[in-house]
Amino acid sequence: MRAAVVVPLILLLTYALAFAAAALGVSSPLAFDDHPGQLYRVWHVVQHGFAPWAWNPGWWAGYPELQFYPPGFAYVSALLHHASLGFLSVPSAYQVLLWVVYLAPGVTAFALLGRVTGSGWTALPGAFVALTLSAGVASGVEGGVRWGMVAARLGWALLPLLPLVLIRSMDDDRPLPPVTVPLLAALVIIHPAHLPTAVVIMLGAAFATSTHRRARVRSVVLALGLAAALTAFWTLPLLVRLQHTRALAWGTLGTGPASALIRPLPLILIALAMLASRPVRVAPLPRTAALVARTPWIMALVVATDALIVEPLGMRWLPADRVADGAWMALVLAAGLGAGQLIQRLAGSSRLRLAAGAIATVVLLALLAQPGRTLTLWPGPGEWPTYASIEQGFRLPALWTALSGGPEGRVLITRSGLPLVHGTAWYRPHTHITALTPLRSGRPIIHGTFTHPSPVAAFVYRGSAGGGAITMLAEQLDGLVLFGSPLADLEATTFNDVADRLGISTVLVFDEDLPARDAMAANGGFAPRPWSPPFVVYERRAPVPIPREAAPGQWQVSLDGSPGDWVSARVAYYPLWRAAQDGQSLAMREGRLGELEVRLAASGRPVDLTYRAAWPERAAVVVSGAAGLLWLAWLAHAWRGRRVRRAGRS
Repeated sequence: MRAAVVVPLILLLTYALAFAAAALGVSSPLAFDDHPGQLYRVWHVVQHGFAPWAWNPGWWAGYPELQFYPPGFAYVSALLHHASLGFLSVPSAYQVLLWVVYLAPGVTAFALLGRVTGSGWTALPGAFVALTLSAGVASGVEGGVRWGMVAARLGWALLPLLPLVLIRSMDDDRPLPPVTVPLLAALVIIHPAHLPTAVVIMLGAAFATSTHRRARVRSVVLALGLAAALTAFWTLPLLVRLQHTRALAWGTLGTGPASALIRPLPLILIALAMLASRPVRVAPLPRTAALVARTPWIMALVVATDALIVEPLGMRWLPADRVADGAWMALVLAAGLGAGQLIQRLAGSSRLRLAAGAIATVVLLALLAQPGRTLTLWPGPGEWPTYASIEQGFRLPALWTALSGGPEGRVLITRSGLPLVHGTAWYRPHTHITALTPLRSGRPIIHGTFTHPSPVAAFVYRGSAGGGAITMLAEQLDGLVLFGSPLADLEATTFNDVADRLGISTVLVFDEDLPARDAMAANGGFAPRPWSPPFVVYERRAPVPIPREAAPGQWQVSLDGSPGDWVSARVAYYPLWRAAQDGQSLAMREGRLGELEVRLAASGRPVDLTYRAAWPERAAVVVSGAAGLLWLAWLAHAWRGRRVRRAGRS
């Protein structure tokens, strides 16, 4: 590799590795905000397999956890654990991938801009911004690394690879490369909110060529269709079962990434992106440069359409504030191209001036980012707490040991997360480390996790498991509202009915939440057990059985009732459940809390529950398998064509 590529790349990686060492460390994974829940999802894959519809009994009375959450990041972490033959524990594999997630956007942006501008020095400013950008962007350093939205950042890092692999197709009028299909598929299962940006890039590449545009558009459509078929194992059941999840639409474009545009650095990025849009020749890849330069403006229209038209119609599955992340990456790449062009013009043919100009531009961008911390340049003290430090601070091992010896049933945690600093603001630093309670104590939980899309979670947040998006963060309700009712007004009869239906035998209250403590103290069905701050534990006076797994996919539960009664099976409803008593099938329905209700055929006999894939899940696997074979055939055809072209040149 040339020094003009190696030296700036070394500078970028040296800074990035120093930041990662200071922020992420190597001894213990992060536990700030969403990280514990993301780690739990990796454990879910390791324990229950890669089928996205696999049942997770630990959260929310059970849920097919990865059927309604992009499984890509959890898959990669679990594969890393398995590939190391267990040498890397699940937390260690998560920690390794977290380093990769932080570094990846800077590296992929550097690779693309280096090819487009012809020099690593001119790629350095754009790559530095891609690496360090925060600006309220979910895929940035704050959102994607510190807060734990790791899937968003991993998918974000893949976006620059699309124009990179399309370079020869655009500039040499070659066929579409087969690698675009798995790249698109990876984007879908890692973070589908980035898919609109990928589609814009693909179509832009087709129209960027001067010949055979119709044929190229057809090939792009076929590639998108094949990628969709490749991901059908996840997307087809997702679409068929969509009524059994709730869209998460708590973000707003105006208070998130869009509001960051008025800061100094984003305005400079917009100006540089406009400079890149000027019709000047950028050697050696003008068509790719044109694609990079035009994409942010098209994405701005896409985001505006989503925010102003699609979301008001009630379609909240791709929120505009998340789609905007792709527009931000497009803006960073276009601004990086504009900065590279400007540096080249000022430096002329002098390599020394080129390097000096690139370094000066990076320093200037860092200075412009200080108001509002548009870029995250160095971790502040105490801002990146680890699992070990939080576990010790809250004395969680003792809590989990105590919970493990509690009565049969689930643990209701009355808040989603634990605050890490004193105060009353809901957005103060916090951790959802209680999401790991099922792993550490062996007790399944209700609540205690970040905002979740299950119908049972919707009931806990707003008192209704019915349809409609979840539009308020769980943290905004912590210590104030439960089951849609202010804690001060929560009646014991209502609470105990919910506890019976969901199989709750233990309630865990954070000692600062006085309304929750008062509500439980007034509830004669629960008794406090001796414990010390920062938690107060209440246990149900009468036991409450919940389904126990007798064999893979087979569960059993004892329920009270007379023949013909509809009773809660104390597990979340999902169409893959089947219920029987003594071999006789039982009628089923969804209860008002989102739980599974069965109609008893006999009294005093256990109910057998079976959970297995149905035709949509099986058909989806077949479709993905067939798509994989078609892609392999395309790859073989492309390989043969490449050999023929090489033979012709020789």
